[in-house]
Amino acid sequence: MRSLLDRLRGKKSPPIPDTLWAATVAALPFLDVLTVNEKKELKLKAEAFLAEKEFSTAGGLELSDEICVSIAAQGCLPILKLGLAAYREWVGIVVYPDEFVVPRRIEDESGVVHEYDDVLSGEAWEGGPLIISWHDVQMAGDGYNVVIHEFAHKLDMLNAEADGMPALHSGISETEWEAKFSAAYDDFCQRVDSGEDTPIDPYASTDPAEFFAVLSESFFDIPDVVAGEYPAIYGLLCRYYLQDPLSRLPLEKAGQ
Repeated sequence: MRSLLDRLRGKKSPPIPDTLWAATVAALPFLDVLTVNEKKELKLKAEAFLAEKEFSTAGGLELSDEICVSIAAQGCLPILKLGLAAYREWVGIVVYPDEFVVPRRIEDESGVVHEYDDVLSGEAWEGGPLIISWHDVQMAGDGYNVVIHEFAHKLDMLNAEADGMPALHSGISETEWEAKFSAAYDDFCQRVDSGEDTPIDPYASTDPAEFFAVLSESFFDIPDVVAGEYPAIYGLLCRYYLQDPLSRLPLEKAGQ
């Protein structure tokens, strides 16, 4: 039998083998808590995603069904209710075995050019591919999810460059989004600057785009933390993603 990857080259939507799907979901608690119907819906989204996107590897990594299905399953969670069209206008996913180096060249306000190497676990290029570390994909959990983080950047880029405000819907106005996210972002930056050990990754204080991406990965993986730290943002993300991850948690944890 041809592998799943070989069959996907026909741009159809062949089913993901049940055993592989079950193992993928069971290994990721934030997917395993989905309802039976949600898991079925996610599987269909992942199959359609795999048929549309083109995977490649670098750094000597051998592409496998496990890699593709894991990334597809995690990446399709944010668009479970938004639909696959939210990931339009890009097709490539490049997977490295581990963190990768991207050369940077920037010019400061004085006109001095600085060149350096940036070590990354993932990066989403506007209008281009999404690049990701397989090692980091496998580290998903406890609020860290490089797949959801980078896919959130892709959602943010739908209406322009990533700035922390994706294309809005469901009656969410730019005024409401800006007011709530700016207040939460300013508060979070102050907490990080003061040296507080925040339960949300301090990388979120980098800029508004990273704040949205980090809060998105936390929203799906540790929704109780986001709801407790920034309830207004949690409610806004529920409306944006059309999901309520907190409702999927055991009652004792959801009520913390």
